[in-house]
Amino acid sequence: MLGLFAAFTAGAAVVYKWTDADGVVHYSDQAVPGAEKIVTSSGSGNGIGGPTRAVTVGAPPAKVAAGLGYSVMNIESPTAEQVFFGDEIVPIRIHLEPGLKPDHSLTWQLNGKPLDEQANATSFSLQLLPRGTYAIAATLTDPTSGVSQSANSVNFYVRQPSQLAPLNKSH
Repeated sequence: MLGLFAAFTAGAAVVYKWTDADGVVHYSDQAVPGAEKIVTSSGSGNGIGGPTRAVTVGAPPAKVAAGLGYSVMNIESPTAEQVFFGDEIVPIRIHLEPGLKPDHSLTWQLNGKPLDEQANATSFSLQLLPRGTYAIAATLTDPTSGVSQSANSVNFYVRQPSQLAPLNKSH
Protein backbone atom coordinates (compact mmCIF):
# COMPACT_ATOMS: atom_id res chain seq x y z
CA MET A 1 0.00 0.00 0.00
CA LEU A 2 2.83 2.38 0.87
CA GLY A 3 4.48 1.69 -2.51
CA LEU A 4 1.26 2.54 -4.34
CA PHE A 5 0.96 5.81 -2.40
CA ALA A 6 4.59 6.70 -3.19
CA ALA A 7 4.05 6.00 -6.90
CA PHE A 8 0.95 8.20 -6.92
CA THR A 9 2.54 11.14 -5.10
CA ALA A 10 5.74 10.98 -7.16
CA GLY A 11 3.83 12.29 -10.18
CA ALA A 12 2.36 15.28 -8.31
CA ALA A 13 3.90 18.68 -7.62
CA VAL A 14 2.66 21.91 -6.10
CA VAL A 15 3.38 25.35 -7.52
CA TYR A 16 2.29 28.65 -5.97
CA LYS A 17 1.14 31.65 -8.02
CA TRP A 18 0.82 35.21 -6.76
CA THR A 19 0.72 38.78 -8.03
CA ASP A 20 2.95 41.38 -6.40
CA ALA A 21 2.07 45.03 -5.71
CA ASP A 22 3.30 46.02 -9.20
CA GLY A 23 0.92 43.55 -10.87
CA VAL A 24 3.68 41.08 -11.85
CA VAL A 25 2.64 37.43 -11.63
CA HIS A 26 5.13 35.09 -9.92
CA TYR A 27 5.39 31.30 -9.70
CA SER A 28 7.37 29.34 -7.13
CA ASP A 29 7.58 26.01 -5.37
CA GLN A 30 7.65 27.94 -2.07
CA ALA A 31 4.41 29.13 -0.43
CA VAL A 32 3.95 32.89 -0.11
CA PRO A 33 1.15 34.56 1.87
CA GLY A 34 -1.85 35.06 -0.45
CA ALA A 35 -0.49 32.71 -3.14
CA GLU A 36 -2.80 30.48 -5.18
CA LYS A 37 -1.93 26.77 -4.97
CA ILE A 38 -1.59 24.97 -8.35
CA VAL A 39 -1.34 21.18 -8.32
CA THR A 40 0.25 19.30 -11.19
CA SER A 41 -0.43 15.61 -11.63
CA SER A 42 0.11 12.79 -14.08
CA GLY A 43 -2.37 12.95 -16.95
CA SER A 44 -2.19 9.27 -17.94
CA GLY A 45 -4.89 6.89 -16.83
CA ASN A 46 -2.47 4.11 -15.89
CA GLY A 47 -0.20 6.23 -13.68
CA ILE A 48 2.86 5.43 -15.81
CA GLY A 49 4.45 8.36 -17.60
CA GLY A 50 2.16 10.53 -19.65
CA PRO A 51 1.78 14.28 -19.84
CA THR A 52 1.48 16.46 -16.78
CA ARG A 53 -1.19 19.08 -16.62
CA ALA A 54 -1.75 21.93 -14.20
CA VAL A 55 -5.03 22.16 -12.38
CA THR A 56 -5.66 25.66 -11.12
CA VAL A 57 -8.07 26.42 -8.34
CA GLY A 58 -10.20 29.37 -9.45
CA ALA A 59 -11.11 30.73 -12.87
CA PRO A 60 -10.62 28.61 -16.03
CA PRO A 61 -7.24 29.33 -17.66
CA ALA A 62 -8.49 30.56 -21.05
CA LYS A 63 -11.05 33.07 -19.77
CA VAL A 64 -10.16 36.73 -19.30
CA ALA A 65 -11.71 39.46 -17.19
CA ALA A 66 -14.69 40.94 -19.04
CA GLY A 67 -13.29 44.45 -18.63
CA LEU A 68 -10.52 43.70 -21.13
CA GLY A 69 -12.89 42.49 -23.86
CA TYR A 70 -11.07 39.22 -24.68
CA SER A 71 -12.89 35.90 -24.74
CA VAL A 72 -9.71 33.77 -24.89
CA MET A 73 -6.17 34.30 -23.60
CA ASN A 74 -3.91 31.27 -23.40
CA ILE A 75 -0.34 30.37 -24.22
CA GLU A 76 -0.38 27.97 -27.19
CA SER A 77 3.34 27.36 -27.46
CA PRO A 78 5.17 25.86 -25.78
CA THR A 79 2.70 23.29 -24.58
CA ALA A 80 2.63 22.35 -20.91
CA GLU A 81 5.58 20.18 -19.88
CA GLN A 82 7.10 20.25 -23.39
CA VAL A 83 10.76 19.22 -23.62
CA PHE A 84 13.32 20.99 -25.83
CA PHE A 85 16.99 20.30 -26.29
CA GLY A 86 19.71 22.96 -25.93
CA ASP A 87 20.10 23.46 -29.67
CA GLU A 88 16.36 23.81 -30.36
CA ILE A 89 14.50 27.08 -30.77
CA VAL A 90 11.63 27.45 -28.30
CA PRO A 91 8.62 29.02 -30.06
CA ILE A 92 6.47 31.25 -27.83
CA ARG A 93 2.92 32.10 -28.95
CA ILE A 94 -0.24 33.36 -27.27
CA HIS A 95 -3.79 32.89 -28.54
CA LEU A 96 -6.00 35.97 -28.08
CA GLU A 97 -9.60 36.38 -29.20
CA PRO A 98 -10.00 38.98 -30.49
CA GLY A 99 -6.39 39.83 -31.37
CA LEU A 100 -4.28 42.21 -29.30
CA LYS A 101 -6.03 45.57 -29.16
CA PRO A 102 -3.82 48.53 -30.13
CA ASP A 103 -4.37 50.34 -26.81
CA HIS A 104 -3.54 47.25 -24.68
CA SER A 105 -0.08 46.08 -23.72
CA LEU A 106 1.19 42.51 -23.56
CA THR A 107 4.15 41.67 -21.35
CA TRP A 108 5.97 38.35 -21.01
CA GLN A 109 7.79 36.85 -18.03
CA LEU A 110 10.28 33.99 -18.08
CA ASN A 111 10.70 32.45 -14.62
CA GLY A 112 9.11 35.58 -13.16
CA LYS A 113 11.50 38.00 -14.87
CA PRO A 114 10.16 40.39 -17.54
CA LEU A 115 11.18 39.90 -21.17
CA ASP A 116 11.11 43.62 -22.00
CA GLU A 117 12.39 43.11 -25.55
CA GLN A 118 9.27 41.01 -26.32
CA ALA A 119 6.71 43.62 -25.17
CA ASN A 120 3.50 43.46 -27.27
CA ALA A 121 4.77 40.50 -29.32
CA THR A 122 2.14 37.76 -29.67
CA SER A 123 4.81 35.34 -30.91
CA PHE A 124 8.59 35.14 -30.72
CA SER A 125 11.36 32.59 -30.17
CA LEU A 126 13.85 31.90 -27.41
CA GLN A 127 17.19 30.44 -28.41
CA LEU A 128 20.10 28.73 -26.67
CA LEU A 129 18.47 28.42 -23.27
CA PRO A 130 20.62 26.60 -20.74
CA ARG A 131 19.45 23.29 -19.33
CA GLY A 132 16.66 23.72 -16.80
CA THR A 133 13.00 24.15 -16.02
CA TYR A 134 11.25 27.28 -17.27
CA ALA A 135 7.90 28.98 -16.73
CA ILE A 136 6.60 31.39 -19.38
CA ALA A 137 3.71 33.72 -18.51
CA ALA A 138 1.94 36.62 -20.22
CA THR A 139 -0.02 39.59 -18.87
CA LEU A 140 -2.44 41.84 -20.75
CA THR A 141 -2.94 45.38 -19.46
CA ASP A 142 -5.27 48.22 -20.40
CA PRO A 143 -3.16 51.27 -19.47
CA THR A 144 -6.21 53.54 -19.49
CA SER A 145 -8.17 51.63 -16.84
CA GLY A 146 -5.24 49.86 -15.18
CA VAL A 147 -7.08 46.51 -15.54
CA SER A 148 -4.77 43.57 -16.19
CA GLN A 149 -5.10 39.81 -16.57
CA SER A 150 -2.50 37.07 -16.72
CA ALA A 151 -2.56 33.87 -18.74
CA ASN A 152 -1.75 30.73 -16.80
CA SER A 153 1.96 30.05 -16.81
CA VAL A 154 3.27 27.19 -18.95
CA ASN A 155 6.17 25.10 -17.67
CA PHE A 156 8.65 23.64 -20.16
CA TYR A 157 12.07 22.01 -19.98
CA VAL A 158 15.38 22.36 -21.76
CA ARG A 159 17.64 19.32 -21.72
CA GLN A 160 20.98 18.47 -23.24
CA PRO A 161 21.66 15.32 -25.30
CA SER A 162 23.43 12.61 -23.34
CA GLN A 163 27.21 12.36 -23.69
CA LEU A 164 26.81 8.58 -24.01
CA ALA A 165 24.06 8.77 -26.64
CA PRO A 166 24.20 12.29 -28.11
CA LEU A 167 21.72 11.54 -30.89
CA ASN A 168 19.14 9.98 -28.56
CA LYS A 169 16.74 12.83 -27.76
CA SER A 170 13.94 10.62 -26.48
CA HIS A 171 14.79 11.20 -22.81
